[in-house]
Amino acid sequence: MRVPLLLEPAAKDYLWGGSRLNDDFGKGIDLKPLAETWECSTHPDGESLVGGEPLSRVLSRHPEWLGTHPLHTMGGRPELPILVKLIDAQQDLSVQVHPDDAYALKHEGSLGKTEFWYVLAARDGAKLVYGFDQNVSERQVRRAIKNGKLDMLLNHVAVQKDDRFYIEAGTVHALGAGCLIAEIQESSNLTYRLYDYDRVGKDGKKRELHVDKAMEVLNFRSSAVPRQPMRVLRYRGGWASELLTRCKYFQVERVLLNTELRRELVRFRTGESSFHALLCVDGCGSISGAGFMLNFFKGDCIFVPAESIELRLHGKAQLLDVSC
Repeated sequence: MRVPLLLEPAAKDYLWGGSRLNDDFGKGIDLKPLAETWECSTHPDGESLVGGEPLSRVLSRHPEWLGTHPLHTMGGRPELPILVKLIDAQQDLSVQVHPDDAYALKHEGSLGKTEFWYVLAARDGAKLVYGFDQNVSERQVRRAIKNGKLDMLLNHVAVQKDDRFYIEAGTVHALGAGCLIAEIQESSNLTYRLYDYDRVGKDGKKRELHVDKAMEVLNFRSSAVPRQPMRVLRYRGGWASELLTRCKYFQVERVLLNTELRRELVRFRTGESSFHALLCVDGCGSISGAGFMLNFFKGDCIFVPAESIELRLHGKAQLLDVSC
């Protein structure tokens, strides 16, 4: 029976992380710092679990749960084409770029990485880097990196709660200190660093840069500072939703669930084309149907197979609904 699965995340202790994923989302993960949780993932660098079993193993028994969209297979095993994360940036992340699919498949044997950020919280003055503020050349960028002046070529964007940023492969970018985000991306872990503030890793050495590879994939043209679109909510009985982004890799909707004052439950069912990942970013609730019920809380992620049973949602919560 195609019922929802509560996922257990993989966790990362990158040096720029903080404690908010434990403090605000109750993760209970014994890592300091706790930088990222990979909430819905079959990537070998960090797999989600279902009752202690890797999600990829579950999907190998039920590949039809992914849906009829083209499947990405790495190493002969079923793969989710997307990866859903929570990220807590206590410090600035490195200035970086990701390759597109063509380059990544040719040179790394992997998917590329286009990604989307939804800002869950941001402290006063928080910023991020999004593209170059002018058209530049490879020579200019290399010289700026060498002289420690790359910052002068970049767009710095102020950030606040509920902002959204679509970051196409090839776009130079960096998440700034004080940002707490949900990230939806292609299932890839390829990052080419251009600058990392001369930080030292656990091995006592400066973290590796990937300048030559970055130069092969960078978009050197200026990037317009993203304007935040007008909020367009669709209201229905017990819930409202808005489309946050849609591209060839994924679609993300924000769902505001509130059935506390209504007897009617919100009905939900996935189609044949795609699974859905429901990430609860605030509040709590339940999902039920045909003798099945699952409670969810802030920070939980639920995998709903394609062509699921008819489900009913109840509670007061904010969810990100991710599909392909």
